[in-house]
Amino acid sequence: MLADDGAIEATLLAPGVLQRAKPGVVHVVASTISVAFAEHLEQLHQAAGLGYVSAPVLGRPDVAAKGELNVLAGGAPAAVARVRPALEVIGGRIWDMGSRASTANAAKIACNMMITMAIEAMAEAVVLTEANGLDRAQFFELILGTLFGSRTYQVYSANITAGHYDPGFKATLGLKDLRLAGDAATAIGCSLPMLNAVRQQMQATVEAGAGQRDWSAMADFTLRSAQGGNPGSP
Repeated sequence: MLADDGAIEATLLAPGVLQRAKPGVVHVVASTISVAFAEHLEQLHQAAGLGYVSAPVLGRPDVAAKGELNVLAGGAPAAVARVRPALEVIGGRIWDMGSRASTANAAKIACNMMITMAIEAMAEAVVLTEANGLDRAQFFELILGTLFGSRTYQVYSANITAGHYDPGFKATLGLKDLRLAGDAATAIGCSLPMLNAVRQQMQATVEAGAGQRDWSAMADFTLRSAQGGNPGSP
């Protein structure tokens, strides 16, 4: 599980690792990479006589430590079946994303895009409610108990309430994933306005100096901006 397309290019492709691999090996890439690069990797593995499975995951470090990640597995059914026992060690559930490896990457990118949208939605909701006298903890108790009770809202509402943004997933990586989502949208000729808006906000968060904080620091940037404070302050 490496950071991006470039890291895989440098560690796997440039040194010629595929050409030296034992025929029949199944390679699992759990990185969040672009759809186009996943397709390229699948082709390269086929040419080298190797199996290839894309298996990006959903879950923060605490979930990984428990072996309860959600694993999005895409690839030839036989290849996925061979590596399934290994995936089950880290995954609470293995989700079948189909026979095209890149489909798993598209799903992971879409999920991360939606998480950033949820973070920004909570921040903007707090801007409105706090300005009208409602404490953010009380507001989050409302939404978690009614409309939005998922883990994403639970985790990131807690960060926003406490004002703690220690990195579980760095904002720089969140920005990378939003760029991948934008690239995927461009490839199919679509414009996604919510994606464009949240990408700009995450970009501004990173440029304000919060790139090494948790990606939910975007909420802090939004709140400080609305309050007229310094968005880059810790």
